[in-house]
Amino acid sequence: MRDELSSLAHANAATVAGHLVATGEFLDEDPQLALAHARAARASASRLACVREAVGVAAYHAGEYAEASRELRAYRRLSGRADYLAVLADCERAGGRPEAALRLLAEAPKGHPGHSEWVEQQIVEAGARRDLGEASGAILVLRDALRSIRKGAGTGVDADDLLRLRYAYADSLEAAGRQEEAIAEFTAIAEADDGEMTDASHRAGLATELDEGDLDGDGSRQVRGEA
Repeated sequence: MRDELSSLAHANAATVAGHLVATGEFLDEDPQLALAHARAARASASRLACVREAVGVAAYHAGEYAEASRELRAYRRLSGRADYLAVLADCERAGGRPEAALRLLAEAPKGHPGHSEWVEQQIVEAGARRDLGEASGAILVLRDALRSIRKGAGTGVDADDLLRLRYAYADSLEAAGRQEEAIAEFTAIAEADDGEMTDASHRAGLATELDEGDLDGDGSRQVRGEA
């Protein structure tokens, strides 16, 4: 970023840098304010890749998915980099275009599993398949990703990323009506989630209540759709 800012006049560089720092500071607690700062930086330095990246990331966090997609595509053109593929695909999902999301993800290089971008790609692909009504396909994507990691192909996977992947898998199991498997997975996630990054414990309880609601008064399971 410093190298890019050096191409600006000193006063302008200082102003843009201030907006970029503020964008990062407010990104989680106030995405709209972060986006306002990023847009202000863009107004003064729209040809810098780091500025377009900041606008794209802030727009994504603020739920402005069309703007996020435009800005991150501009960032990729200006920088020559190919990152943020998962975010771009998720923006397509947000726009109601899951097929486009899958086409984007198909462009991803075949690398080793375990990196955050790769994990995010698996989660977004599963979401796109669920959008298309392919619940089983979503489960397969996530299950295969977890198997790859557990076989050692992703030994460098971040613990938080692994939790997110497992959570998406449990959520997909529940969405497919596989309550018992979902309960087991949510429970296991809750036990591993020391920092309470997820609400897996709460989801396990809700899934258990739903599963018990499928039982008749005599304890037998009622077939869905029966009177």
